Amino acid sequence: MSKTRGYAAAAAKAPLAPYSFERREPREHDISIAIKFCGVCHSDIHQARDEWGGSIFPMVPGHEISGIVTAVGARVTKFKVGDRAGVGCFVDTCRTCPQCRRGLEQYCAAGATWTYNGRDREGTPTMGGYSERIVVDENYALRLPAALPLDATAPLLCAGITLYSPLMHWHAGPGRKVAIVGLGGLGHMGVKLAHALGAEVTVLSHSMKKREDAVRLGADHFHATSGAETFAKLRGAFDLIVNTVSAPLDWDALVSLLRVDGAMVVVGIPEGQVALSAHGLVSGRRSIAGSAMGSIEETQEMLDFCGVHNIASDIETIPIQKIDEAYERVVKSDVRYRFVIDLESLEAE
Repeated sequence: MSKTRGYAAAAAKAPLAPYSFERREPREHDISIAIKFCGVCHSDIHQARDEWGGSIFPMVPGHEISGIVTAVGARVTKFKVGDRAGVGCFVDTCRTCPQCRRGLEQYCAAGATWTYNGRDREGTPTMGGYSERIVVDENYALRLPAALPLDATAPLLCAGITLYSPLMHWHAGPGRKVAIVGLGGLGHMGVKLAHALGAEVTVLSHSMKKREDAVRLGADHFHATSGAETFAKLRGAFDLIVNTVSAPLDWDALVSLLRVDGAMVVVGIPEGQVALSAHGLVSGRRSIAGSAMGSIEETQEMLDFCGVHNIASDIETIPIQKIDEAYERVVKSDVRYRFVIDLESLEAE
């Protein structure tokens, strides 16, 4: 075991503070990654504050990890020392259930081993990327494109794949009209990816204040959902709507914007129950679906696609010492569009 430094929440809603813990030494299929950058996901906040319940403390959050391989196990074949490597939302699965055998391990029947706030197969709590290093099975690590900067690549490991997966599954591309609801950490990646896939992209936001950004990111159209005229104008307009928003919304109104056989895919998780009438679904053979992050194979596909198309996240880089301030700003939507922690700042501790 090796002593590792990081930042942890000691209890729900506690400020994050310096914390030392043990990482295993690399096993025969493991790689050790020196973490250079880690993105800040809104789910980090939910879990560090135990807003979803079941949080394990002390907690070292972070599942948007980019860094450099510093050691490899004896039987590792996919990485070598010095390679750029990343870790996303999970670090292991059962590998034997129907979903894992289909290459859909993000939906593992036994439950994926999450990068943090989970337990590994031995029952040890997992610790995430707000730390100086991580050890992971090579089969759950990603190769990072040389063409992209490590800091702006980190959020692709969650925000990027969370949008890429539904866009691919529901066939976003030329001739398809796609709406992205919300222009935040998830939504801005949806705009970039849908545009690169060749779809006609519309952003639906609560106000017009991000219109210029949306156009810069690749949106063809921008509409504010605060006005009823938007829903009248866009009725039946879209083949696909990707809803990235966790705040309460009128889902019936959004469903009305779908064409016949259109789908609204939910990637943001609102609190509580959602009111929805069946009429809008039945009258247009429309559907509502959910989507989590992608598999390891699909995440690698996404990273390679982003490397070819020069797609990375719009970020604001922070030292780890400003993480609590960053959390408050995320809650207030005061970031464009993803915070990324520079882990070299741990040296200041």
